[in-house]
Amino acid sequence: MTIEKKVNGTALEIALEGRLDTMTAPELEAELNQSLGGVETLTLDFSRLEYISSAGLRVLLTAHKMMSDKGGMQITNVNEIVQEVFEVTGFADILEIAH
Repeated sequence: MTIEKKVNGTALEIALEGRLDTMTAPELEAELNQSLGGVETLTLDFSRLEYISSAGLRVLLTAHKMMSDKGGMQITNVNEIVQEVFEVTGFADILEIAH
C-alpha cells in the first residue's frame, strides 16, 4: 500500500493506493498517529484503494473517533468493492462517505 499525504493548514488529506489489510493497516495507523496532531479535518481519498479488510476498518474507526472531537473525517472516491464492505459491516452508517 502507498500512502500520500497533503497538509493544508489544519486540513490533512491522505490518499491510499493498494490494499488496506492486516499487513498494511499498522502502517496507516502509525501514519495517522504521527500526523493528526493539530489537524482539524481529515480526508481519506480511496480512489486507488482496491480492498479493505477488518484490520483496515479498525484503523478507520479509531481515526473516526479521534477526529469526531475535532472537525471530522470524510472518505472520498470509494469504489464499489470498498463501499459494499462499508454497507455490509454498517460502517456506511458511521463514516462520512462523500459520493
